[in-house]
This record gives sequence, structure tokens and C-alpha cells, in this order.
Amino acid sequence: MKGSGIKIAHLSAGYGNRTIIRDLTIDVAPGEFIAVLGPNGSGKTTLLKVLLGLLKPSEGSVTIGGESPDVANRHIAYVPQHRDFDPDLPIRGRELVELGLDGQRFGIPWPSKAIRRQVDEAIRQIGAEGYADAPVGLLSGGEQQRLRIAQALLGESSVLLCDEPLLALDPARQQQVAALIDSYRRAHDAAVFFVTHEINPILGYVDRVLYLVKGKAAIGLPEVVLTTETMSELYGAPVEVHSHDGRVMVIAGEEGTSHLIGHHHDHDHEESPWD
Repeated sequence: MKGSGIKIAHLSAGYGNRTIIRDLTIDVAPGEFIAVLGPNGSGKTTLLKVLLGLLKPSEGSVTIGGESPDVANRHIAYVPQHRDFDPDLPIRGRELVELGLDGQRFGIPWPSKAIRRQVDEAIRQIGAEGYADAPVGLLSGGEQQRLRIAQALLGESSVLLCDEPLLALDPARQQQVAALIDSYRRAHDAAVFFVTHEINPILGYVDRVLYLVKGKAAIGLPEVVLTTETMSELYGAPVEVHSHDGRVMVIAGEEGTSHLIGHHHDHDHEESPWD
């Protein structure tokens, strides 16, 4: 299913009687990089749950590569929000990464040489050689998150679903991970759904922005969506979009909230390590 796209048609979803996402339609082409933005509670994680098959839509439809979402879909890779592992978890970093090839490999003590080479390369790409053999529960939050990303990029999936994958990473590692995900999607023609609060590290790679708020959505090029006019229409209230010190601040005045989303940053596109 290499080169699979995502089709979302008139999707509504929520919990109980509460609708979080309302009548969302978007087609994501194979190889397209979508940044998913919005304030807390706007439906970003809810949308990922629908795509993962963890939440059924109340209305509309979703297909990935022509198939309905399913928790066992091996063509979808998922990078979750960072949460610390149990300190007593008795697995090493490389064993966690290896699950990206086959989720049932726990307990197999001698993986093949080919698998070991793939795992070693994923660990090298993410810069985790120094702690790959340590118990994951004893690693820092940033180290654990880098191993999760290596796991997701290992399986040659055609769709990457990323839920705030840059949290717990320092700015240099954020840039490294953003470049790796971009080169992966180009090598595998993979569609990327990338939920984030800080768009700066990825905006040089983004094709379109999906901005969610109050059950509504704006979809389009970053320079079209991230404007005072579009944001005010979406929020249904005066919203100011300011550039300051190389970043963009979306300020929803009536709610007394602000949302730092970053700015366009050009990246040098290097040759893909997966080519």
C-alpha cells in the first residue's frame, strides 16, 4: 500500500453527546505533509483517534488507502505524545525500536541479522546509539521520544500519524527529527499528519495546514490560513496574527488566549537516507 492517501469526508466525531469535530472534509495525497494546528480541545487528538481506528465517527467517512481505519493496520505508523515509560520496564531501547517492524517480536532473543541492521540504522539516524542498549524506563523523556520516532520510521509505512512528536526534544533534535520525517515521506511517498503546537521546525516541509477550532476547520497553504482574516473568520471573533522575532503569534482576544505557532523557515533538503 505504498503511496496511500487519506480521504476524510463530512466527518463528525466526539464523545457522548459532545461533538468535537464537525463536518470535516479533506483529502491528503500520498506524500503530502499536513500540519494540524489549533488550541487545546479543538479536536486534533480526536482526529488522530479516528484515523487510528480508536474512535468511530458519528457521521461521515474516513478511508486510508481505500480501507477503513483499523488499530491493526500495519501500513500506519504512529508517533504518540511523550509519556514516560515505567522505570522498571524490562526492555532495552533497541527492543522498543524493533517493534516498528513487528509488534509481536517481544520475547524473540535472536532477531535475524537483516532485522538487526535495520534497527541499528534507525537508531543511528535518530542519534540514539549512546543509549540504545539501556533500559527504556531509565532514559530521559527526550531519549525515549527519539526511540519512539525511530520505531515509527522503521516499518516503511505509507501513512505517518504524529501527535506532538517534538515535545521533550531540544531545538536541535526537533530540527533533526523534522528533517528525518520529511526525507522518509519523500522516499516512501508517505502521507504525514503532524499535530503540533510549534510549527516552526516543520513549516519548511509543510504542504498544507489544517487549523481546527470550535468544531470548525480552515485548510490551505500556511500563508493563506495563518492570517488575521482567516483566523478571525474561523474563531468567529476578532483575532490578531502578529509576527515577532521570527515567529507568528495568533491572539484570540475575547478568550484571552494566545497560540504560538511559529514561522516559515527554509530548510536545505538533503538526500534522503532511505533512498
